[in-house]
Amino acid sequence: MGWLLLVLALLSLLLALWSRRRSGLPWQRVVYQDTDWQRNDRPLIARQYDLVGKPDYLLQVRGSLIPVEVKPERQAPAPYQSDLMQLAAYCLLVEATTGRSPKYGLLRYATQTFKLPYTRAVRQELIILLQAIKHDRQAPDVARSHGNAARCRGCGFASSCTDSLV
Repeated sequence: MGWLLLVLALLSLLLALWSRRRSGLPWQRVVYQDTDWQRNDRPLIARQYDLVGKPDYLLQVRGSLIPVEVKPERQAPAPYQSDLMQLAAYCLLVEATTGRSPKYGLLRYATQTFKLPYTRAVRQELIILLQAIKHDRQAPDVARSHGNAARCRGCGFASSCTDSLV
């Protein structure tokens, strides 16, 4: 009986190690998670920026919280700008809710992890983007911002959009 428990414990450990390695996350303590298999009902809120969000993970690294966004199906040689701004938004949310800015955030694609240093320049770029979004939300009509028909096909507004490419 003791051998069976030992084998089961070893198998459980190996499965946990394999899962963690496959996730691409660094070996740090996970203090927050909002993934398919463990939903979190507590979003981070930054009222001064009209921003609410839930990163996939928050890791505790040397006393700092590091946001992690996971895009498990995405494969690209470099991160998409939109994904970097989403990650920057999570950095801003961590800053607003804890009073401490993370030094960086992590963006995990299918086979690669990218590190976004959360600098003053990144923060400023994000704040300008948030202001533009707020402006566009209040505008009666907003022009399409791309020339990609595939994006139009996947858009929830395609059927009512007068600027659609499909």
